[in-house]
Amino acid sequence: MSNLPEVSTNISPVDKFREYLATRNLRYTQERTHIVEAVFSQHEHFDAEELVVKLTNPSDGNRVSRASVYRALNLLVEAGMLRKVARTNDKDVYEHTYGYPEHDHPICNKCGTLIEFSNQQIRDYLEKIALEHQFLMEHHRLEVNGLCKDCRKPKRHPSKLDMI
Repeated sequence: MSNLPEVSTNISPVDKFREYLATRNLRYTQERTHIVEAVFSQHEHFDAEELVVKLTNPSDGNRVSRASVYRALNLLVEAGMLRKVARTNDKDVYEHTYGYPEHDHPICNKCGTLIEFSNQQIRDYLEKIALEHQFLMEHHRLEVNGLCKDCRKPKRHPSKLDMI
């Protein structure tokens, strides 16, 4: 769950995606509507299979195929509305970029926990570096890999008394 505030947008994610597809001469289908609505209903990191499960067995009868989910996710990434954050447990993890502020992530190498944070000092420093190199920075992506506090805790070995 994100503790970052939403950013005000003039256009809904559904309309933004519809607009993007029109520029590519691609159809906006009912399946794609269900996918975009599910993706943007909450700001959570998710993998494609979690979304497939959510949309292939819905109680409302609006079934979406696995292939449609994967194609739509790729299109949402191309449209700049989602990004792949990390690969944990051999799965790509996605998050919103549309409607949320630029932020960074420490990522646990063991359990895959993603922590979101935003830091203006990091952004200022990157802009300074870009200026020094006459580079126009459009956005940045910082992922710090390591171990979260829970995975760093020493393992407690059970004693024989625990088995009684």
